[in-house]
Amino acid sequence: MACFKLLTPDANCAARRGVLTTAHGAVQTPAFMPVGTAGAVKGILPEQIEATGAQIILGNTYHLLLRPGVDVVEKLGGLHGLTGWNHPILTDSGGYQVFSLSSLTKIDDEGVEFASHLDGARIQLNAEIATEIQVRLGSDIIMCFDECTPYPVEEEKLRRAVARTIEWARRCKVAHNALVKGPADTDPICPICPMGPISPTGRTASLLFGIVQGGVDPELRRQCAERLVEIGFDGYAIGGLSVGEGHEAMAETVRRTVPHLPAQAPRYLMGVGMPVDILAAVMAGVDMFDCVLPTRNGRNAFAFTKYGALRLRNSVHIDSREPVEAGCDCTCCRNFTRGAIRHFFNSGEMLGPILLSIHNLRFYQRLMSDIREHIERGDFAAWATGEIGRYVGIECEP
Repeated sequence: MACFKLLTPDANCAARRGVLTTAHGAVQTPAFMPVGTAGAVKGILPEQIEATGAQIILGNTYHLLLRPGVDVVEKLGGLHGLTGWNHPILTDSGGYQVFSLSSLTKIDDEGVEFASHLDGARIQLNAEIATEIQVRLGSDIIMCFDECTPYPVEEEKLRRAVARTIEWARRCKVAHNALVKGPADTDPICPICPMGPISPTGRTASLLFGIVQGGVDPELRRQCAERLVEIGFDGYAIGGLSVGEGHEAMAETVRRTVPHLPAQAPRYLMGVGMPVDILAAVMAGVDMFDCVLPTRNGRNAFAFTKYGALRLRNSVHIDSREPVEAGCDCTCCRNFTRGAIRHFFNSGEMLGPILLSIHNLRFYQRLMSDIREHIERGDFAAWATGEIGRYVGIECEP
């Protein structure tokens, strides 16, 4: 937990400014992480990602295990070597795929057996395997293996998923201790301590985050959070949201869960990325976010702007000389018109999806920069309340 420093708490709500230090650098929080599921943020060069203001990206254990495989990633210099990104990387454990690929899984208390969505090959993931894979990938932040449930879900199934998530988290910590710290160590390695970024085992030091599950049930969320805090992790994530419960239920669940997490540890809301959701979650005390929306929607001609959403395939833009967003400093808005981007999309040119993905990534980083600035000023609560009105009604899908 010493790897997270709280800089500025907001006096009018639970929002806070902090800095999270990892083996590959510091992350100013609140922060948004672009998603590079298979080792690449689709269509975007690392220097272009960096130019948007991103500090950390995300990869996925399940997908990287299938292709190219953990042995190959290790030979290519770990995930940082594979991606060409020499900044912090967080990896999801594959627990979300328990939910998203549920038709291809068999789950029990030991773990999950997947049928590969690529070729049907049988793949086993459990707490120990998921932790070992992430350590071998060279992740800076490793997520515990968990069970994410759909919404709605039967109470018995939800309770069983919470119990498994807690037990798997305990097993993940034991595995992480053995893999990264060595058998004689008992406390988490901190990459900012005198030991430096390399552990006694020779592996890059990594932070381990527990994941709070429990659907929209506040009591189950409380129980899960308290048990995870007893086990002790470098950070805590809130998982299992943005699966159909809607904004109000999501925001209320976050507000009720955060108070049960340590103030001195980073808090990460997984897979939530609509601007209105981010603003509400920051107001509740969340520090980190990730979502595929900026790039997925960008590839489908959907642009996020502070003035609302734009769909660049629409004929209204056919000869528009306006940028996607006036005042945006991204390479898309500085150099290309809406009319040009519409042409690229309608003629199947790769440049269209690339440019809108860059713009959307920059939009999200500008939003996070504004959030950090207003927390530091002490007027975040009032500012965010006004900003939320800009984004209400913007849909997730293009």
